Amino acid sequence: MSNQIKINDAATEPVIARKSPLDDVHSRLDALMKEDHGWSVPQSFGDELFEYAAVRERGAGLMDLSSRGRFLVSGSEAVQFLNGLITNDMKTLDQNRWMPAAFPNVQGRLIASVRVVRYEDDLTDTKSGPTFLLDTEATTHANVLKTIERFTFAGDFRVADLTNVTALLSVQGSQAAEIVRSVLGGVVAEVSRGGVAQSDWQHEQVTILRATHTSEDGFDLLVKAEQARILWDALVNAGAQPVGDNAQDILRIEAGIPHYGKDMDDTNVVTEAGLDDSVSYTKGCYIGQEIIARIKYRGHVAKKLSGLIFDHAAKLEEGVKIKSLDDKEIGRLTSATYSPHLGRTIALGYLKYDYLAPGTEVKVISAGGELAARVAELPFVRGSWYDGA
Repeated sequence: MSNQIKINDAATEPVIARKSPLDDVHSRLDALMKEDHGWSVPQSFGDELFEYAAVRERGAGLMDLSSRGRFLVSGSEAVQFLNGLITNDMKTLDQNRWMPAAFPNVQGRLIASVRVVRYEDDLTDTKSGPTFLLDTEATTHANVLKTIERFTFAGDFRVADLTNVTALLSVQGSQAAEIVRSVLGGVVAEVSRGGVAQSDWQHEQVTILRATHTSEDGFDLLVKAEQARILWDALVNAGAQPVGDNAQDILRIEAGIPHYGKDMDDTNVVTEAGLDDSVSYTKGCYIGQEIIARIKYRGHVAKKLSGLIFDHAAKLEEGVKIKSLDDKEIGRLTSATYSPHLGRTIALGYLKYDYLAPGTEVKVISAGGELAARVAELPFVRGSWYDGA
């Protein structure tokens, strides 16, 4: 079966979109599909508010995140090479744990945001050194591959692109642990936040990461592509509701999670995008380190990704200006959505440092006129991830 399809657009030539291993499942469920960064992804499964509520209110939602880029990195010099490329400290990452990190350029600006997973040495050939998984957004798949692949000729450093041969599923919601445990077994109870475990299921290995994309408790499940449909069906039968990209976008904005290409790109210094947990200030030199450290010890960034909350529903365009009450231009809006949980419109945007305090009143200059807003602390919604689940 081909893993590519053509998507027709009357205004352009047909383009080739990559398909998830779960594409036939989405078709079976009559999902409305769309093209997103070169992938065909489910926009919704019929009712995005129902899908949203499955995560936020009713138990757990099931997401297909297979369009994300996944790379296996190994070799005796893997730690050394990666430590020179990313902002976090590889030397502090224990086996069966994952951590956030960023790839900056020489100006300290963001090439990609990633998760770095360290596998247990017993699962790999320890003679060849530790083994890591790098996970990044579809938007930055090519950026990461281009950045790390050039080091495969510099020493004992090997890179394999697993994106086409694996699938990534995510179960998010207050009942995520119960649902995943009912399918994959008791090992799930041992996975703490930021933790990684392996489960033998259907004669194949599933990698389990405990992580949130929504402010709710969550588990990401990495499997071979050919196992994805069986695992998806098992999770649905256990009570997980399929959730499309539209509902996912509402949930991630409520969670204050930036999306590359919308809320951050290579014009932003890493720490402007709110990726502070991705940066170590004690690890030593890496590409862009001098700029990032200088900003840190200067005291603060000039601007930072922040939350904005409106008193009611409002239609907002990405990229519109944000102004102070005395009409100074102080930032721009990057993402906006109506929050069903809060009953009002919320947005992410960059604000100058002097306007970052929660409660600060600002104006957003939309096509429909000026809209009053207040700066809000992120995340907008603190779900079960913050309840000790």
